[in-house]
Amino acid sequence: MIIHIKHMVSLRCIKVVKEALNTTGIPYKQVNLGEVELLESELFESKKEALVAILSDCGLELMQEKKSTTVEKIKNCIIEMVHYSNELPRVKLSIYLSKKLNLNYTYLSNLFKEVTGMTIQHFIVLHKIEKAKELILYDELTLNEITHQLQYSSVAHLSNQFKQITGITPTHFKKAKTFKNRVFLEKIELNNLRFA
Repeated sequence: MIIHIKHMVSLRCIKVVKEALNTTGIPYKQVNLGEVELLESELFESKKEALVAILSDCGLELMQEKKSTTVEKIKNCIIEMVHYSNELPRVKLSIYLSKKLNLNYTYLSNLFKEVTGMTIQHFIVLHKIEKAKELILYDELTLNEITHQLQYSSVAHLSNQFKQITGITPTHFKKAKTFKNRVFLEKIELNNLRFA
């Protein structure tokens, strides 16, 4: 049985969910971003209530509505793609998401906009800028290399989007060298600053 968990977007969240499953005595096979594969075919109500309570205390939510589950899958695909893979796919993102989720991109796009109020592209840009912040702070890559890794057409394109989102240029951000400007992955869509 597969269950889906909202706001589960980081490796820290995976650890929290595993602890919650162990605490409630729910056996599981695998825990990935946004979903858990249980060993049992049914989740008993008492264990489910205990799991919901623990997840809620951690800012996570057990999902049951199909639309919300699909949107969470879209978010998790994007987060995995931008933050946890070495390189973005070389195919169009619409094709990547369609293949990954086995659903028509127009449907995914319309559903995402309906449920979140923002486009998939906007969500991707927010995450790419957060990844750019991380790479700038690590100071291991040049801005040209970051531009290439995040598949921007030019440094100017990255810089423009960076400034739209953060209010400062990547160069100014690098000079500031502060981690306080970083946003937790779970909070990115809530911190939908200047970009429209």
